Amino acid sequence: MIEYTDTAMDELRLKGDELADATVEALFTSGQVSRFNTLMRWFTTSGQALPEGLPDAARDYLQATATPPEWVDWAVMEQARQFFIDNDVHISTALSFAAMPACYVVPHVARLLSATHSLAYPARRMAETGQFTVYLLQPDAFEAGGRFLPAAQKVRLLHASIRRHLQQEGRWPEPVPICQEDMLGGLMMFSIQVLDALHRLGVHITPEGAEAYYYAWRVVGTILGCDPATIPPDLQAAREFSDRYMLRHMGPSTEGAHLTRQLIDMYEQVVPGTLLDPAVPALIRFLVGDTAADWLQVPRSRWDTITKIAPMLLGTIERFEDRGPWAAQLSDRLGRLVTTLELSSLTRGRVMHYAIPEELKAAHGVPTATARWTPPPPTGS
Repeated sequence: MIEYTDTAMDELRLKGDELADATVEALFTSGQVSRFNTLMRWFTTSGQALPEGLPDAARDYLQATATPPEWVDWAVMEQARQFFIDNDVHISTALSFAAMPACYVVPHVARLLSATHSLAYPARRMAETGQFTVYLLQPDAFEAGGRFLPAAQKVRLLHASIRRHLQQEGRWPEPVPICQEDMLGGLMMFSIQVLDALHRLGVHITPEGAEAYYYAWRVVGTILGCDPATIPPDLQAAREFSDRYMLRHMGPSTEGAHLTRQLIDMYEQVVPGTLLDPAVPALIRFLVGDTAADWLQVPRSRWDTITKIAPMLLGTIERFEDRGPWAAQLSDRLGRLVTTLELSSLTRGRVMHYAIPEELKAAHGVPTATARWTPPPPTGS
């Protein structure tokens, strides 16, 4: 396992995803990106025959990435799926109101997200993330007919294309956009940051359930192009990496505040009426903390105090679930219904397609200097 020193982290910043990068380069060089995107709209499930007319580089890539890693423990993956079923509403809440703002509190990640066209439409970003997660936790996710692996193959190429655009156009001050360090950082956002948010919400989580959930994201990281040798092997190592990554990079930025405002506006539109609108920023502030919330310019309101009773409310729900199997089953079904309705409101009933962007926002400039938070020195107890 890699030791996450600053030197090791700096080395990760110089590495991309060789397989995906070479595939995207071949597609752009041969002028076949549009053709590839069109053909891939019809390639959505594992085991499906690859479309006729695919460029050779794309066909080779899709064949090389068509199966999960050989080392996957399927019993643990089933534990992860059950963990998600038991906590799907809570996990969706944590993804929306903690994981995404955690991405925005890293300035260079916020600038990178702002450089893509699709991020002008936050509902699309959230819909793509939600759909991807739902695909992952389906019983047939890795079997013939499952939708997860084709979605992951496309997302990996999407990341490579963004990397290519920013490098070729000279719009990124660092050598490698979406480098291995940032790919691992993103993995932490959707795994350990989510588990942290569940803890803050007062959701009861067993150590076995938490480890299984993280294990599933380790598998995802490998499939998305992270170097398996650098992925933290367990939650303790993940905590070490996540803390070091955030302390190295977190801070305020104009782009982070703008993306957060878009996120708040989007969910205020999803919440019926206007009475509960202040609950959206209050929940973000509760889950990410006042320092990060201030950097992201999350507005304050009297709801900041009210939201702090969320753990007590969730504790009441969990006590209801403990009354018997029937109560747990009812709660799970209601949870799946709420998650489905939330995703449907974001997708408007459509399937989200992960396509290679042929250009990025031409007017977006990436400054070379960033404001960065310097953590205070440790204090004695």
